[in-house]
Amino acid sequence: MPVPLKVAVQMDPLETINIDGDSTFALMLEAQARGHALWHYEVRHLSLREGQSINGTAGRVTDRVTALARKITVKRERGAHFHAQAPERVELAAMDVVLMRQDPPFDMAYISATHILEHIHPATLVVNDPAAVRNAPEKLLVTHFPDLMPPTLVTWDVAAIADFRSQFKDIIVKPLFGNGGAGVFRIRPDDENLGALLEMHFAR
Repeated sequence: MPVPLKVAVQMDPLETINIDGDSTFALMLEAQARGHALWHYEVRHLSLREGQSINGTAGRVTDRVTALARKITVKRERGAHFHAQAPERVELAAMDVVLMRQDPPFDMAYISATHILEHIHPATLVVNDPAAVRNAPEKLLVTHFPDLMPPTLVTWDVAAIADFRSQFKDIIVKPLFGNGGAGVFRIRPDDENLGALLEMHFAR
């Protein structure tokens, strides 16, 4: 019989997820089915405090990572897909697993969260490894496998984008650190909207 685990899930608000398409929700359902206990928190509820004892353990002083988290149960029922207890400040080092599952943007807040979670990993398993998450943004990692990719350009240079389009005619434009298909456009040879799209992307 598997030993029940305490699993903290760092993700976006549960109230807003699509239960039919959210992979983190599927992970939580499966973890619960296997008898594991779940807590949910958002990145904005994550804290790091230096030199604090964990659970009052005498003689053990370390950096303290906590989150204002809610213990939850989940079910596949639209509109009633989770039940949460009152928020409480929990020690993430006391968890067995922390799932780092928040959506991009892959910005400085995202990067800072990886640095904070490194204070408890690997003594507490963080999935995925925070350093690996930080060092392998998905749209850049794939550039190490050119034999598996179509012609690709990563740049801030508008002139380089124009040259790329002149060469390949029919292209896809997408932001590096977006998610869920937001900001992804196909620009056909006769499409006159490339300039406006680039202005929109680079104005962010």
